[in-house]
Amino acid sequence: MEIPITGFVMHSGDSGSEHSHRLFISSWDGRPVHVHPFKGYTTVDDGHNHHYAGVTEPAPSGVPHVHNYYAETSFNDQHTHLIRGTTGPAIPLSGGGHYHHFEGYTTINGRIPHAHRYSGNTGDEKEYRH
Repeated sequence: MEIPITGFVMHSGDSGSEHSHRLFISSWDGRPVHVHPFKGYTTVDDGHNHHYAGVTEPAPSGVPHVHNYYAETSFNDQHTHLIRGTTGPAIPLSGGGHYHHFEGYTTINGRIPHAHRYSGNTGDEKEYRH
């Protein structure tokens, strides 16, 4: 089965003989793709926490799907952390639309190396416009 998609590929900016590209899909099987905003706070570890906010990567609308996400936390206690992962499946909203649950652990960083736990729900979907 072939599914028509449209989108574009961007070079990652890496130099040298090994480099990568990122694929950004703008439609899937004739349907637009969408993204979700997300934000929250990490757990308090090593005496502090961090705020994070971002937008998920695009995913097709109208079909079962998940989203990848990535964000850098706020700068607290002289460092930041990265969060990244894949959301759970779509959870319908009573008035239409949907959201996704996400959770995980930050990267390890800090004077005393440590990680923070985070979890939350995305906002409602927004049509992806590039």
